[in-house]
Amino acid sequence: MTMKISDILHITGGTLDNEPQIQAIESATVFPSKVERGDLFFAAKTEEIPSAVERGAYAVVYQGERPEGLDEEIAWIRVESVREAAFRLLRYVLLHKEADFVLLRPHEESLLRQVLTHKGNIAFLPSDWMRAFERILNGEEHLFVGSDRNMLETIRPEIERLEEEAEGTMISDTLFRSTFKVHGYIYQQKEMAPFHLDHLLRVVAFCDRRDLPYSLDRVRYTRHFQPLFVDGRLESVPRGSTDRVLIFVDNLEDIVQAREYVHYQSSWAKSIVLTPPKTRVEKVERPYWFESPEEAREILKNTHFNYAFIYSLDRKMLQSMREEATLF
Repeated sequence: MTMKISDILHITGGTLDNEPQIQAIESATVFPSKVERGDLFFAAKTEEIPSAVERGAYAVVYQGERPEGLDEEIAWIRVESVREAAFRLLRYVLLHKEADFVLLRPHEESLLRQVLTHKGNIAFLPSDWMRAFERILNGEEHLFVGSDRNMLETIRPEIERLEEEAEGTMISDTLFRSTFKVHGYIYQQKEMAPFHLDHLLRVVAFCDRRDLPYSLDRVRYTRHFQPLFVDGRLESVPRGSTDRVLIFVDNLEDIVQAREYVHYQSSWAKSIVLTPPKTRVEKVERPYWFESPEEAREILKNTHFNYAFIYSLDRKMLQSMREEATLF
């Protein structure tokens, strides 16, 4: 990716702060540890600049104040935003590189990660813009997917989304198990909430269209919806031995859909919702608000429920609290 300094200035909208001897760069990175001689370094953190220069950076894109006493022969390029400058360069490079970007819903991303049997032809982009920049610019993949809408639309304004669904139907279900048919094959008692089937069918259609190898036998609960069967002391017990379930969710939509499912399938069941303060949940008049995992645990210990939907806490919080209790 050899580029002239003059082209970099034009692409990034930066200002050259000196009169360097360097006229071109060989590649670019945002991590000082990956700088090689001849590289352009995007300095997200000013304190990383000396390390990048020492490793042989030929140009530095930075914002704010430039560190004093460093090599005046390299190109110093000042910008208003290092992140925006990096993405401007990325968009320019992508004009000359065959690459597809697909915006996934969070559930789709999690299910796609599960079912793919080989990930060599696809890159899952992290929400961290620096890691994403590095993966796109210096990776070998040509298909990039992610669920960070703001970042992906910054890279590619007209972004593809999954809309087509594969042929599939639900055969039987409970809140925590689903038996479904996809492409004529039946998958029995999979650990998946029934209202997640539409996400899975979009993932299957995507894999079919892109010739990505997958197996639906790998379907299981995602981080977005994790049930934990417990006894009266909130100790984990086998499924089927209790009528109390903690359901850890990271999105409000799943709470609404799951409570509707419970209402129609098990009208006798008592469900409660726990959220951080002032969180509004559709069709829930009075959620239980907690400010700490300890407070959430006390609510659960002192409230009658069959289903407890817990928003924004990790299920590991129960285990960590039990471990802390044994120390005293």
